[in-house]
Amino acid sequence: MALMAGILLMPATGKAQYADEEYRMELGVRLGGCFYMGDANYTTPFKEMGLSAGIVGRFILNPRMAIKCDLAMGQIAGDTRTIENIFPHGEECSFERNVYDLGAQFEYNFWPYGNGMTYRESRRFTPYILGGTGLTYAQEPADDILTMNFVVGAGVKYKFAPRWNVGCEVSMRFTLTDKLDVPAKTGLMLDDPYQVESGLLKNKDSYSFVSLTLTYDLWPKCNNCNKD
Repeated sequence: MALMAGILLMPATGKAQYADEEYRMELGVRLGGCFYMGDANYTTPFKEMGLSAGIVGRFILNPRMAIKCDLAMGQIAGDTRTIENIFPHGEECSFERNVYDLGAQFEYNFWPYGNGMTYRESRRFTPYILGGTGLTYAQEPADDILTMNFVVGAGVKYKFAPRWNVGCEVSMRFTLTDKLDVPAKTGLMLDDPYQVESGLLKNKDSYSFVSLTLTYDLWPKCNNCNKD
């Protein structure tokens, strides 16, 4: 009878250990779209969306907070012929270019996120918000650009297996440059075409990532230490 009772209790014990498991980090990939907002598109999000891809890592502080680092590439494009604005001398232009983004953001989960640990009332699904900063690098068609950016965004994440997470996120990068949409070294220049006064973020270009993420949990924490 004792042996039978032990066999019956084994699955329940394993489930409890799984429920209490926490991890220090997530690592994975992201794939989605990227769109630009600036002088060639200042009113319509998701317009002329290009592809984006990258890698993402989260350093988990606790079930509600994490520091996320990501490295991504996105394709942006714009065409002044698709907007109602009229530029000086009636000139028009279009552009396409890749942007490379390296950044870090603080994430805050609306609900404690995890494997359903009863003592912390965590959930396997949560929405979250994020904010942070990073660097933007862009090459041709005109001058190379390296600038800072400021990030805000929101998303949802779901733990669909013991160590696997899937998510969807929308984030916007506000840069300190007005040259992401400069198509060439001649012709219509979209870096301040109206010669108006600029500020820290006023009259600057921005771009957004719309991403699906897939991450895997790494480095379990010792949740059962000193419990015996």
